[in-house]
Amino acid sequence: MLKAQARFTLGQVVRHKRHPFRGVVFDIDPEFSNTQEWYDAIPEESRPRKNQPFYHLLAENDQSYYVAYVSEQNLLPDETGEPVDHPDLPDLFGDFSNGQYPLHFQMN
Repeated sequence: MLKAQARFTLGQVVRHKRHPFRGVVFDIDPEFSNTQEWYDAIPEESRPRKNQPFYHLLAENDQSYYVAYVSEQNLLPDETGEPVDHPDLPDLFGDFSNGQYPLHFQMN
């Protein structure tokens, strides 16, 4: 079994390659770990591979805040240097510094 190395880290700000949103990584699955129904809802031509890291993000776009589940192949590091304004950030992270949010506590 091939083990994937996560490219992004907890607290890192990332952006989606195709859709206009950014977010902060708050959890990482080493491979796809959502429902088959969720996966099947993605158009077949856009479906990501399951055998790669998937990231849970506190995400934002121009209209709202939400939690997103995104494959590694669809993420890029956010180069804006700007903080994310998601209202749940203070529950998990400290203040934005040097392009990163430090964890308040150690997660398993």
